[in-house]
Amino acid sequence: MAELKTDVCSVTAVDAEKVAAVQQKLPQESAVRALAETFKVLGDPTRVRIVMALMLDELCVCDLAALTGLSVSAISHQLRMLRNLKLVKYRRKGKMAYYSLDDEHIEQLIQVAMEHVHE
Repeated sequence: MAELKTDVCSVTAVDAEKVAAVQQKLPQESAVRALAETFKVLGDPTRVRIVMALMLDELCVCDLAALTGLSVSAISHQLRMLRNLKLVKYRRKGKMAYYSLDDEHIEQLIQVAMEHVHE
């Protein structure tokens, strides 16, 4: 005997008004794509570790390499990806490049995600 699926509708019935109202409130496609790209980049444990370290303090590339056990070249590549999405920024001081989070929203995003993970 075929088992009934309980996690999908048993009939097809679209509430056109509700769909139209929700569709009006959704962000533009470019914003949705940018958000998806942010989550995609944060889908890598090394990049999450880098962001979490930068939540605690501003660090140079060498510090991050030592912290993660990766090469300076590998960390630079990861930082470039994070920088391209405006998740981190850097400042130069002499020959050193110090990284920090681009703004407080990134920290909030990570904190909320960690709360979700711990629930």
